[in-house]
Amino acid sequence: MLNSPTAQKFILHWGEMGTRWGVNRTVAQIHALLFLAERPLSADDIVETLGVARSNVSNSLKELQSWKLVKVTHVLGDRRDHFTALQDVWEIFRVIVEERKRREIDPTLTVLRECAIEGTQDPELGAAALARMQVTLDFLELLSASFEDYKHLSPQTLQRILKMGGAVARFLPNGKESS
Repeated sequence: MLNSPTAQKFILHWGEMGTRWGVNRTVAQIHALLFLAERPLSADDIVETLGVARSNVSNSLKELQSWKLVKVTHVLGDRRDHFTALQDVWEIFRVIVEERKRREIDPTLTVLRECAIEGTQDPELGAAALARMQVTLDFLELLSASFEDYKHLSPQTLQRILKMGGAVARFLPNGKESS
């Protein structure tokens, strides 16, 4: 089951990539395994294929479920839970970005908004520091609003937008602009 050298290379690299993005290596490897699998896998299948502890697999599957990347399914004649991963790379990307926004950007926006309000009343905070906080807040609000605009678009529309990106950039001036 997915023991080919190419599948193993993919799974191992996905784990390495995950660690660079702050995701536990085993969580990322399980995600890669389930993404490549042609059938739902049980936790025992995952333990056997990856050679990791059952407790690590259980915790990793819970993490992947909390990210909405993996779902529980059942197989006729088998009482164990089996797991499948989202198969559409566009949907995987959308889910990951949405979850990261919810877990990282949204709380940061809340704190930055508080700092922007409190900073105007803080006599010890310099104007330059307050301005940098505001620029950061403006940037993250723009990023967040853009995500909200794009998240409901179909993969086909997103592909067209991304392909247009280079063409659009060629029409813009090549220097720094002020907004």
